[in-house]
Amino acid sequence: MNNTLMKSSLLDKMRNQLRREGYAYSTENGYCDWVRRFVKFHGILSRETMLVDSSQKVGQFLSDLAVVQNVAPSTQNQALNALTYCYSRVLNAPFTDVKACRSRKEPRIPVVLTKEEVGQVLSVMDGTPGLIVKLLYASGLRITEAVRLRVQDVDFGFKQITVRDGKGKKDRVTPLANNLAPLLEVQLQKVKTLHDQDLEQGFGSVYLPYALAKKYPNASRELAWQYVFPSRNLAEDPRSGVTRRHHVDQSLVNKAIKRAVKQCGILKKVSAHTFRHSFATHLLQTGTDIRTIQALLGHADLQTTMIYTHVLKQGGQGVVSPFDVL
Repeated sequence: MNNTLMKSSLLDKMRNQLRREGYAYSTENGYCDWVRRFVKFHGILSRETMLVDSSQKVGQFLSDLAVVQNVAPSTQNQALNALTYCYSRVLNAPFTDVKACRSRKEPRIPVVLTKEEVGQVLSVMDGTPGLIVKLLYASGLRITEAVRLRVQDVDFGFKQITVRDGKGKKDRVTPLANNLAPLLEVQLQKVKTLHDQDLEQGFGSVYLPYALAKKYPNASRELAWQYVFPSRNLAEDPRSGVTRRHHVDQSLVNKAIKRAVKQCGILKKVSAHTFRHSFATHLLQTGTDIRTIQALLGHADLQTTMIYTHVLKQGGQGVVSPFDVL
C-alpha cells in the first residue's frame, strides 16, 4: 500500500468516526490534518507500520513540533489530541507513556479593552458583524459559539443564552443583556423571514449535530433549529452534499473588527476574543465572584480564569509609580 492510499483510507475512517460522534467540521479537518502530517513525517506506508513503536513515533513527532517548528503549547496539545483520538478510536490501539519535548512558552496576559474603548468600537460597527461583536462582549462568548447559536438557544423570558457543545463539548448558560434583547428580537424576525423564503423554494433544512436528523426527521426544517446568524447564501454541505443555509463565516466578523479598531485609532492588538477577555475583566472590576465568571466562560480550571485578575492591579502589580508622587 503506497503512502497516498494509506492516508486516504485512514483519514476516511477517521472522518467517519468523528462524524458519528458529532464533532464539529472544523475539528474534523484539524484532526485529519494532524494525522496527515504525522504519516508524512514518518513516511508511514501501512497500518502495521503505524502500530510499531507508536508511543515513540508520537513522541518524535511532538518533539519536532516543539524543538524544530517552535509551535505554541496549544498547537502541540492539539496535535497530541488528534493522534490520541486516531490511535484509540480509529485504530483501536491506544498508545501510552509518550516521551516528548514539550513546548514551553510563558502565558501571555490577554489584551483587554477599557469600557470606553469597547463603546468606541461598537459604535462604528453595524449589521450582522456589529451584532455578533456586541454579543461577544455582552455574554462572553467565543466567536465560534456565537456564530453557531440556534434560535432556540436565545431565551428572552429567562434572559439567558445557552451555549451548547462548547469547548470541551460542554453546555453552559450565560446572561442575555437587557440592551441586547431588542436587537436580537429583530434579528430573529429576519431569520424567520429568510427561513420562510427558503422553505418556499424547497430548501430550509439546517445541519443537525449527532444523530438528531435521523431521530427527528423534520427538525432540520424547523425555525427553532435555524442559526441566529445565517449565511447570506445557500451552500452545499461538504459532508452530506445537501444544499443548506449555514451560519455566517466568522472571518467576516474578524475583518469587520479590524476595520473598526483601525477607524477608532486603537493601537492594541484586538481580535474577536478580546471582547470575551474584556467581558470577564470588566465583571471582575465590578466585584463579580471569580468562580461565577469561571462558570460563565466555561473554563474547566479556575487558574485559566485567574489570569484576568491582572487588570485589578492597574499600573503593574498595583504599584504606584514614584513619578506620580513627585
